[in-house]
Amino acid sequence: MKRVKQRTFGNGKEDENDPWAKPKVAEPTWEQATEGKTDADFTAYAMTAKFTKGQLLNHVKFGKGLVTDTTGTSVEVLFQEGKKKLGHAG
Repeated sequence: MKRVKQRTFGNGKEDENDPWAKPKVAEPTWEQATEGKTDADFTAYAMTAKFTKGQLLNHVKFGKGLVTDTTGTSVEVLFQEGKKKLGHAG
């Protein structure tokens, strides 16, 4: 049986002049996201809770964070130490 090389479309590089490309939005830093926020603004993290992009949460181990992305049953959260992927109720 002969194996066929899988086709690829494009060169894999993002084109700056692509009219259909999504505009790049600068993500806020952890300091910008948590500046001026009180403890009441942060939701306690629980795997059974559902989170949305931009929501502030407080994790027992990692501390205060900002939800930067949600996909299915996981969320990407920006903490002071860096980004972490956590589970949620999706």
